[in-house]
Amino acid sequence: MVNLFLHIRVLDVIDILLVALLLYSLYNLLKGTAAVNIFLGILAIFALWRIVKSLGMDLLSDLLGAFISVGFIAFIVVFQPEIRKFLLAIGSPGFVKRNRGKFLFWKVNLRTEDLSEIEPVVQACQRMSLLNTGALIVVARRNDLTEYTDTGMEIDSLITDQLIESIFYKNNPLHDGAVIISENRIRAARCILPVTSSTDLPSELGLRHRSAIGITERTDAIAIIVSEQTGKISYCKDGLLSMDVKASGLKSALTEDFSGK
Repeated sequence: MVNLFLHIRVLDVIDILLVALLLYSLYNLLKGTAAVNIFLGILAIFALWRIVKSLGMDLLSDLLGAFISVGFIAFIVVFQPEIRKFLLAIGSPGFVKRNRGKFLFWKVNLRTEDLSEIEPVVQACQRMSLLNTGALIVVARRNDLTEYTDTGMEIDSLITDQLIESIFYKNNPLHDGAVIISENRIRAARCILPVTSSTDLPSELGLRHRSAIGITERTDAIAIIVSEQTGKISYCKDGLLSMDVKASGLKSALTEDFSGK
């Protein structure tokens, strides 16, 4: 054991630290999404393979080794959208300039962002609730929602209750879909969100509620729904839906989730 430590070079230590940093950065990038479970599963299998190999358990080691040998292909298949997006990003002009303050293609600072403009969101939802105006608002936290903002129409505007209400006005062509808020800006409207695959939801829940659950299952974003049928406000987080939320409760929930703590 002593001889083993004597053969560890400085480059070996740097190598281990860099791998650990890469894995930690990748985990933070995927945290809050369904992909993180796949990532942790791959890491667990790889760690188990290394352990049984070092213990000389040849049969189990060969079995896991065969799985690991095709793991790279499986990794490409599972994470194809993320890999494609990354390759397109690094090949685009101005990539380095746009990504200052990031480690490789991951942000160094991955804390949950603040939402300082809570009151306009609450006021808009309260008035839309009184008028039975259907609405779906998604507020980004840690995870990047570019994949979903790209499906809608870019707005990139300050958050105002008048703008939110006008977007979801029934005669507005942008009302069908979700509004996505990120970094205290309304980034896009008429966005298409993934629908939850859960089959045990109440039958009265419509597409807005199912889309809200779907996006919060895949990311750590917050979704707010105003029912067009009942006017009731719902609040969705981590795939869990809180229904019939009052304006005061909505404000408290947003303040708690975006306090920056």
